[in-house]
Amino acid sequence: MVKIKEWADRNLQGDKVIWAVVFALSTISILVVYSSIGTLAYKRAISPEWILIKHTFTVLAGLAAMWFAHRVDYRYYSKISKVALWISIPLLIYTFTNGVSLNDAARWISIPIVGSFQPSDFASLALIVNLASMLSKRQQNIDDIKESLIPILFWCGVICGLIALTNLSTAVLLLITCMLIMFIGRVPTKYLAMLIFVGALFGALAIKFGVRGETAKHRIESFIKGTELPFQAQHARIAVATGGILGKGPGNSDERNILPHPYSDFVYAIVIEEYGMIGGIVVLALYLMLLHRGMKASYNSERAFGGLLSAGLCFDLVCQAMVNMGVVVGLGPITGQPLPLISMGGTSMVFTGLSIGIVLSVSRGEQDQHWEKETGGEVSEEKPKETKNVATKVAA
Repeated sequence: MVKIKEWADRNLQGDKVIWAVVFALSTISILVVYSSIGTLAYKRAISPEWILIKHTFTVLAGLAAMWFAHRVDYRYYSKISKVALWISIPLLIYTFTNGVSLNDAARWISIPIVGSFQPSDFASLALIVNLASMLSKRQQNIDDIKESLIPILFWCGVICGLIALTNLSTAVLLLITCMLIMFIGRVPTKYLAMLIFVGALFGALAIKFGVRGETAKHRIESFIKGTELPFQAQHARIAVATGGILGKGPGNSDERNILPHPYSDFVYAIVIEEYGMIGGIVVLALYLMLLHRGMKASYNSERAFGGLLSAGLCFDLVCQAMVNMGVVVGLGPITGQPLPLISMGGTSMVFTGLSIGIVLSVSRGEQDQHWEKETGGEVSEEKPKETKNVATKVAA
C-alpha cells in the first residue's frame, strides 16, 4: 500500500478527490455500458465482449488524455486556444455540410483510422479556454467595448452559432457556460445581456437553417404542452419507476432492450433501473463533488486565468451531466446529451478527459518561478490581487 501511495503521489498530481471521482465514474461506465449493449451487439452481429473491450480502451484513452493534460502547466493552453478556435471553424462548417449521421444526428465527421470525430467537443473546449484567457488578460480594461467586448462576443457568437447548426443543445449549454465565465470575470451585466441577444439571434438562425431545428422545436413543444410523451421518455421513466430503492441488480435491466441508445443518451436510466435510487443518487453526488472540487481549485488558483478556466470547464461538464439526468427523470425535453465519463463515445470521453486534466493542472498550482523560467517571463497580464477578487466571486 505504501508503494501504491508513493506511485500515486508521484504520478497522479493535483486534487486527489477529482482523481477518485473520475475513477469511480469510469468503473460505473464500464459496468453499465456492458449491461446495455446487448441489442447493439445483436444489430451489428458482433460479440458484446468486443464492444466492451472497445469501450474499455476508450475509457483508458480518456484517462490517458487526462493524465497528459494534467502534466502540462495550464497556462500553456492559453497559447494554443486561439489556434484551436480557428481550426474548429472549418471543422464545424464541414460537419454541417458533410456530417456523418450517427444515433439519428449528423454531428460527426469521419476521419480515416481515427473513425468518427465530433468537432463540437473540440470547439467547446477551445472556446472555454480562449474565453478564460481573454478575460484574464483584459481585467484592467474589462469595460472597453472595442478591446474586450467585441472579441468575446465574436468568438462566442461564431462558435456557438456553428455548433447550433448541428447540435442545438450543446450550443445552448456552451453559451450558458460562457455567460458564467464572463460573470465571474467581472463583465458588466449590460454586456451579458448583449451576449444573450447574440445567442438568441444565432439560435433563431440555427433553428431556421440547421439540420435539427425542427426536431428541437417539436421536442420543446411536446415537453411544454405535455400532450405527447416521446417513446424514449416513456421507457426512461419506466426504467426509473421499476428500479425502486436498490434496483434490479447488475445486468437485470429490462428497458435496455427497448430504449434507444441505452448505452449513451439514456444510460442514466439503466443506472437507476439496475442500481436503484441509491445508485442514481451516488452518480449525482459524484458529479456534484466534481463541481465542488473544481470550484475549490478555481478559488485556490494564483491567477485569474486558472480560476476562470477551472470554473468554466467544471460547470460545463457538470451542467451537461445534469441535463442528461434531468431528461431521464422527466425534468426537461430530450436533448441527446451524453452523460460525461459514463456514456459510450470516443470523442466525448477523450475531450472530457482533457477538460478534467486541465482542471487538475490548475489544482496542481505550478510555481510562478517555474513558469517564468520555461516561458522567459511571458505570463498572463493579470495580477495575483485581481485573481483573488475573481476567485472570491467564484466562491460566493
